Amino acid sequence: MATDGINLLLLCCAAFTAGFVDAIAGGGGLIQTPMGLVLLPQLPVSTVIGTLKIPAFSGTGFAAYQYIKNVDLNLRLLLLMLVLSLASAFAGSALLTTVSNDFMKPLLLIVLLLLFIYTFIKKDFGSHTAKELSPARQLTYACIISVVIGFYDGFIGPGAGSFLVLAFIVLLGFDFLHASAHAKLVNLATNMGSICLFLIKGKIIWAIALPMAVSNAMGGWLGSRMAISRGNRFIRIFFLLVVVGTLIRFGYDVVVNR
Repeated sequence: MATDGINLLLLCCAAFTAGFVDAIAGGGGLIQTPMGLVLLPQLPVSTVIGTLKIPAFSGTGFAAYQYIKNVDLNLRLLLLMLVLSLASAFAGSALLTTVSNDFMKPLLLIVLLLLFIYTFIKKDFGSHTAKELSPARQLTYACIISVVIGFYDGFIGPGAGSFLVLAFIVLLGFDFLHASAHAKLVNLATNMGSICLFLIKGKIIWAIALPMAVSNAMGGWLGSRMAISRGNRFIRIFFLLVVVGTLIRFGYDVVVNR
């Protein structure tokens, strides 16, 4: 019983850290998911992932609330993206319950390496204001971001928040602060899509999920406040750190844990 209590405490610490990091630059799943898999080896992987979606949702929700209060948002665009990303994440999680996603990891490793190099070299990346896009093109990009990354989050997961930040910067021309704010709300919808699927499948253990949810929410609240107060340069540094962490995670899965 003592061991179970210690494991829960460690999971809550991991959830707090994950919420903090995820609120700033995405990638909280890189901390929370491996810890859950290590500390809960007696549970099926799908149950662990389903359980961890609850704290991911709570932390993202608190971070999103802070951004809503302090950052201007394109609400019309977000509404469309929330609906599409929720449905796409549900589909991705449904597919995850039937097939393995390991075949995607070598490709993601290459993509992340190129992303890190580009972001590190291009010092003004994510510091510019929004592009002047036609409504049709903006709508097209929003649909692509929602469907592709929503499905990715449901099917694979780790790094989805960072990919959302990247997509808002590259395709829609947002700066890091506004990209992070919009990404949080879309990520909230992708988490909800996955949660709906895991609820239907009965894959959530609430005795673990709820304490972690409180911890993740506290981390998300603190991280979002720091991101808002310190601005683009601070978020850019965190973004690079998260990309490195994602590279290490996928590199381990591809090279060592085959």
